[in-house]
Amino acid sequence: MEKILVLDFGGQYNQLIARRVREQHVYAEIRSYDGIGVDDIAEEAYKGIILTGGPNNVYEETSPHYDPKILDLGIPVLGICYGAQLICFMAGGKVSSAGSSSEYGKVRLTKDDTKLFLDLPRESVCWMSHTDYISQIPEGYRITGRTDHCPCAAMEDTSGDIYGLQFHPEVTHTEYGKDIFRRFLYDICGCRGDWSATGFARRQIERYREELRGKKVLLALSGGVDSSVAAVILHKAIGRNLMGVFVDHGLLRKGEGDYIEKTLKGDLGINMIRVNAKERFLKKLKGIWEPEQKRKIIGEEFIRVFEEEARKVGPISVLAQGTIYPDVIESGKGASAVIKSHHNVGGLPEDVSFEQIVEPLNQLFKDEVREAGIMLGIPPELVFRQPFPGPGLAVRILGEITEEKVKLLQEADAIFREEIGKADLDQKPGQYFAVLTDSRSVGVKGDARFYGYVVALRAVTTEDFMTADWTRLPYDLLECTAARIVNEVAGISRVVYDISQKPPATVEWE
Repeated sequence: MEKILVLDFGGQYNQLIARRVREQHVYAEIRSYDGIGVDDIAEEAYKGIILTGGPNNVYEETSPHYDPKILDLGIPVLGICYGAQLICFMAGGKVSSAGSSSEYGKVRLTKDDTKLFLDLPRESVCWMSHTDYISQIPEGYRITGRTDHCPCAAMEDTSGDIYGLQFHPEVTHTEYGKDIFRRFLYDICGCRGDWSATGFARRQIERYREELRGKKVLLALSGGVDSSVAAVILHKAIGRNLMGVFVDHGLLRKGEGDYIEKTLKGDLGINMIRVNAKERFLKKLKGIWEPEQKRKIIGEEFIRVFEEEARKVGPISVLAQGTIYPDVIESGKGASAVIKSHHNVGGLPEDVSFEQIVEPLNQLFKDEVREAGIMLGIPPELVFRQPFPGPGLAVRILGEITEEKVKLLQEADAIFREEIGKADLDQKPGQYFAVLTDSRSVGVKGDARFYGYVVALRAVTTEDFMTADWTRLPYDLLECTAARIVNEVAGISRVVYDISQKPPATVEWE
């Protein structure tokens, strides 16, 4: 199978770069810059190499560097942001601090006519995020793109297939980012395109049919898309040896627990049990305000419940989880910085008693998981449900978690989802939900002063959940939703709408 090496230097978009490659039907393999040498790269016969971004300054001795021989392997190389600066540094050029000329966000880019930009408009919008810039290109290179504040937004080696981009083509805000990746993969690297998410899912079924033969597996079921697809893969691989445990921690959306049990157990035939553990989780979360601490507590309590259920049903040594790529990157695995821990990645306690942890989907992005789900025969209404965090409403309630706050948010969230469901929208948001803030606001009900919580509504449009734009919902929809929440949910006095993009914000508030 042909493959591209994504060499990770610690940027937050590294998994997204791999996603951009894979959506072109080319397999991308991510390796840390300090985990693979030049000789290994040559032996692996990669079709191309992509050097990722990163938070460091390439001219500092403590920053991640690489063997300059990588540029002499005869394998096409594409450097992005820090990766472009590293190419410059390795080839003898100069990188300097941009100072007041640093660029963040959407910027107008002017490109030359080159192989990487073939048939693309001379001017377009790109996404910049840098504090340094290439101040002197290496000998044998030429500048192929520029912005008002960045004299070298793109460069290439005139004698070989080495390219550097100061901007981020992997981010959807870059107009022709996908086209640039396609040019690199097909025109420059000569890829054929033989990879797909559905093929990956089929291989996982065969893999676990052999690897887990004769073993009993406990699957962490949340009822979301990820754990449901993981359940079907493992069900097809090992059948009744799979035991799904759905932990109802009392932090689900209104009516969620009953829906999950009916769909997974009744419709899909998954061998599963439901554990009602609301009081247990609320007790553990009492007095906890800090988001990361909430996630760690919920992650550990999940595992403890699984261990207890495993002991009830007999000897089970394998734990399965619905971990996907965005979970991994946002939990700071590898060189990347931690954004937030996920209960099924960063929240695992160190003394977990299972001998083996299986994660069938940890190489897929959300849209790839959905693609695999349809192939596996999962009902579309489940496959295309919007994402829901493992810690549930605990990370949509700011501040301390109480049973009263959970009920308030469940009602407000149900109203918002109901109104969007009824609305005649050209395209529904990729994710939409309510957040109960820790702020209170004065209101008036029945000519009397009223002091209640502020609810924030969040709706985003996205392709991959690594980047997202706020959804421009119709004003009358927002007005109706806000009026219903304030009038129907006692304890809420005000409703606001979140118009933040990702990045710099995340989709969730915590």
